[in-house]
Amino acid sequence: MQMGDNIAATNHHHQVFNVSIDVPSQNGSKCFDDDGRLNRTGTVWTASAHIITAVIGSGVLSLAWAIAQLGWVAGPAVMFLFSFVTYYTSSLLTDCYRTADPVSGKRNYTYMDAVRSILGGAKVKACGLIQYLNLFGIAIGYTIAASISMMAIKRSNCFHESGGNNPCHMSSNAYMILFGVMEIFLSQIPDFDQIWWLSIVAAVMSFTYSAIGLALGIVQVAANGAFKGSLTGISIGTVTQTQKIWRSFQALGDIAFAYSYSVILIEIQDTLKSPPEESKTMKKAAKLSIAVTTAFYMLCGCMGYAAFGDFAPGNLLTGFGFYNPFWLLDIANAAIVVHLVGAYQVFCQPIFAFVEKQVAESWPDGYFLSKEFKIPVPGLLPYKLNLFRLVWRSCFVILTTVISMLLPFFNDVVGILGALGFWPLTVYFPVEMYIAQKKITKWSTRWMCLQMLSMACLVLSIIAGAGSIVGVVNDVKAYTPFKTTY
Repeated sequence: MQMGDNIAATNHHHQVFNVSIDVPSQNGSKCFDDDGRLNRTGTVWTASAHIITAVIGSGVLSLAWAIAQLGWVAGPAVMFLFSFVTYYTSSLLTDCYRTADPVSGKRNYTYMDAVRSILGGAKVKACGLIQYLNLFGIAIGYTIAASISMMAIKRSNCFHESGGNNPCHMSSNAYMILFGVMEIFLSQIPDFDQIWWLSIVAAVMSFTYSAIGLALGIVQVAANGAFKGSLTGISIGTVTQTQKIWRSFQALGDIAFAYSYSVILIEIQDTLKSPPEESKTMKKAAKLSIAVTTAFYMLCGCMGYAAFGDFAPGNLLTGFGFYNPFWLLDIANAAIVVHLVGAYQVFCQPIFAFVEKQVAESWPDGYFLSKEFKIPVPGLLPYKLNLFRLVWRSCFVILTTVISMLLPFFNDVVGILGALGFWPLTVYFPVEMYIAQKKITKWSTRWMCLQMLSMACLVLSIIAGAGSIVGVVNDVKAYTPFKTTY
């Protein structure tokens, strides 16, 4: 998921691991679809909007750095490659919304439903494990990103007040703890992911900071009077030959992360009306939205690289590439924080729900698990406090906060997440489901081509993961735990 990222359409995320329930059909009624649910009303435009707001998230912030490692030739080429692979595998996935027949087959409401009904067996558990690991990693990544943005506001103001004479070094730990405390409170809201305004806020915030990053890049290029950067990327001398290779690999993970949205594609498709077939509408939506997203990414990444060349910051808005106008930077960083506070909850809800469901099934009569205390809230309904939810969710947030403080490396974490999620969730499962659904003969030309695509993407994921892990190892060498300064 793709920290490719967001978040706005991810109000569907809480469904990802649920077992769908077949609703009795309301035969003869024009108000209901063939599965008994109220008529779906989604169109190409609503689906495209969902995808765009889901994809454009914090992943966009690392694209200038990624292109700086690869250069003016390979950088945009790799971005186009990932956009093509994402579009192609998305097209395969759209054919898996209905099992067997594309018009009247049983609907799969979530990505996991599709894997369960088409592949089944151990692959369902493997898919679930990868998704949960990805979501856990995203929680860590968002904690790091939010703390860096909070700190950037403080540093920007400090730098402005000192007239640029004070380097304004400070630790990120206090900001991570502050973010963790906010999330402990918010995590006690049982159904936070169903609050409808969360998607709207997330969408507005992500477009706000992305647009500000793009605008500041254009202004910086105009001030420089020329485009910085080179055809082959960061020059040897600025980094060593070995560092250049590993950083190029890590850049692949950063770009992969920015395109991660396959895990919510089925949920978005489940909002579409038919006829026409949902898969045909979804293919059009995927083509349109990935074209818009790629254009936006190319602008943000390329303008960031053109503005700063070899020294493009790892996080465009907080790498302190921009000092003025400092108030605009503050608005952008505040938008990131607001976005990530809500996004953290949206992405953690499936983990909360899964653990609480498993525990409830194992100990259905446990006093600690089932007892709820009503706490009066002035002007609102009483809040039902559950002891297990309080302890478990608080411990989860504390764990992600502590890991973030131990490994506060935004770029490396983004690269690892991109590598972890890209091949299995964006390529392997869609390809395997498509082969099973269409009954493609083993060793046929089409089967061989699909497997070659899958293997090539596996190699890309391994390379990207290795580059990011090496990045973490190199950062750790010059780092004392809990004593990060920027």
